Amino acid sequence: MSERLARWDDLRIVLAIAESGSLAGAARRLGVNHATVFRRLGELERQLGVRLFERSRGGYTPTPAGEELAASASRVARDIADAERRVLGQDLALSGTLRITTTDTLLMGLLTPHFARFRAKHPRIVLEVVVSNRTLNLSRRDADIAIRPTSAPPETLVGRRVGRIAQAVYARADRHDDITRQAWVGPDPHLGYPALEAWMVRQGVDAHAGYRVDSMLAMQAAIRSGLGRGVLPCYLADDQPDLRRLGEPIAELATDLWLLTHPDLRRTARVRAFFDSLATALDADGERLAGIDRRAEDCDV
Repeated sequence: MSERLARWDDLRIVLAIAESGSLAGAARRLGVNHATVFRRLGELERQLGVRLFERSRGGYTPTPAGEELAASASRVARDIADAERRVLGQDLALSGTLRITTTDTLLMGLLTPHFARFRAKHPRIVLEVVVSNRTLNLSRRDADIAIRPTSAPPETLVGRRVGRIAQAVYARADRHDDITRQAWVGPDPHLGYPALEAWMVRQGVDAHAGYRVDSMLAMQAAIRSGLGRGVLPCYLADDQPDLRRLGEPIAELATDLWLLTHPDLRRTARVRAFFDSLATALDADGERLAGIDRRAEDCDV
């Protein structure tokens, strides 16, 4: 290997490819295009005089040299993130940027009006929202705050339980025929919702799921289109006039809603302000989250 030491930008490229397994995935993670990642990886390999990745139709696999460089990059990334968090943790100003991660369902069905009110009250705080159904790494500063439904928040994070999300079975309001009664809309495995998958199996309805998607918003759209009945969060579905709830919320699918951050950031002024604002807003949404709905109908699932 050449004596040339890789710059941090080079290390970020190697780490992104190693973790994503592809140039396209690395490009998305770094916010650049595919060609840039390809070009910079080629330049780095030429300068170091060593091959860092084996190319195949299945993606990019690190060579021993690539694994070593990716491990070094990971250590540097942790050190940088640690330093950033410590500096941000001393920030007492109600200004700057907050990077927030949450699910598409929570953002579209519940949180956006609360974000708008927070921005109106704190115009010097910029909100960057990352919509993702996967858990981002707050230790690496993929985000500063996570708003997540979970029964077991990571022990490495601190935060508040800000509600409990109820879920129930819904169908299109104007459909009462046998087709709708038998057909179900279900989660695709990529949604990452094993509790719902297991519940559908226990109820004996999983075999009737002729339409599966990897998004709760897509499930809602499918149910509204008459593709079948399915389980949705009550806060998302109860306000929709073209949906009707079938029975009471499903107790075993109720999930806590958490507001989480890294311990190093909890004393940052803008993080504290956001926590206080969201906790108050979601407390007012308590009945909606809990599925207290006077339109609910009793009906056998």
